[in-house]
Amino acid sequence: MEKLSNLRIALASDHAGYNLKKSVEKYLLEKGAFVHDFGCHSTESCDYPDFAHPMASAVEGGLYDFGIAICSTGNGITMSCNHHKGIRAALCWDTPLADLGRRHNNANVLSMPANFISEEKAIEIVETFFSTDFEGGRHERRVNKIPC
Repeated sequence: MEKLSNLRIALASDHAGYNLKKSVEKYLLEKGAFVHDFGCHSTESCDYPDFAHPMASAVEGGLYDFGIAICSTGNGITMSCNHHKGIRAALCWDTPLADLGRRHNNANVLSMPANFISEEKAIEIVETFFSTDFEGGRHERRVNKIPC
């Protein structure tokens, strides 16, 4: 996928999302993306905010173009990321959600639920997310109202 080439992508997960994150990381690297893994680094029980916040701060600060966040349901890590003013994390468990998250919401963090999707589905979601551009127009007005 050409759009992934040279993108700077930050990753974060908890223990439940670790294996899926590693599969996604491998795919991204094969496609030429620059990837930084903010953790976690094993399947040992841990707390998703410990990794979500540093990753979201790095995306918010412009060090990375996008982020990918993964935990068991995707909910907790998405909530953690969305506490950052410059982050628009979209929880996606299928490709239409990834498409709309980018097209309508200009999402800059893709969140996925490791316990509810396969590795193949995750790759499809990643491909959709990164091949979709923000539509702007009427959506831009709405997106501009998100930051507090």
